[in-house]
Amino acid sequence: MAPQVRRELPPFIQIANHFRQRIVDGEIAQGEKLPSIAEISTEWGVATATAAKGVKQLQAEGYVRSSTQGTFVDLGHKQTTGPDRLRLLRAGGSAVRPGERVEILSAGLEPAPADVAEALGVPTGTPVVKRRRRYVDDEGVIALSTSWLPGELAASAPELLVPEPLPTMTFGLVEERTGRRAVRRRDAVAVGRVPEDLAPFLDVPPGTPVLAWTNHYWDQHGTVTEYATDLLGPGRDLTAEYDMP
Repeated sequence: MAPQVRRELPPFIQIANHFRQRIVDGEIAQGEKLPSIAEISTEWGVATATAAKGVKQLQAEGYVRSSTQGTFVDLGHKQTTGPDRLRLLRAGGSAVRPGERVEILSAGLEPAPADVAEALGVPTGTPVVKRRRRYVDDEGVIALSTSWLPGELAASAPELLVPEPLPTMTFGLVEERTGRRAVRRRDAVAVGRVPEDLAPFLDVPPGTPVLAWTNHYWDQHGTVTEYATDLLGPGRDLTAEYDMP
């Protein structure tokens, strides 16, 4: 059956989501060739420019490479473990790699605690979006990730309040709906101890030392669009591998 374009998402995002999922599921393996732009255009019933934009989305996320011979699955330069990969693959699409799966634990509006309010530049107690998820594989928990965003973003992107996977990565969705584009990021990495309330999600005793990091994301106007904290599962490594320019 030919794929059908759904009107609630831009067609190029649907195309990228479709092929990304096939890659993650192993249906299109490392080194295999994707259909040509013309074939994608015909199959999906969209303009070639739209099909090309979908493929470029996959390129930006690090799932494929293109050459004069076509577009091929190329996961060799993608980071290894953890939801944040350090090279910021969260912007465009799924951060889930083959063998991993994501569990959305909660989503909704909550009053901002003091540290979150300071990070987002809002008064303490201001309603903010809070999304919590964890990444797991057959060996257990890879990482626990919590994101906070300004509450007003929920008006343009109500999906942020639903405890289900988003159609694209968080600030890819924010940019699509609001035009606020993430242009700068700051990471702070340290060894921390798992708080008592988060220990059950990591399947470890409270106080267990783990790698922890925080992320701030700013838009083109210099305003924070997202503040995130991540705890890596015990025994997990956070590494990056990529070609030197």
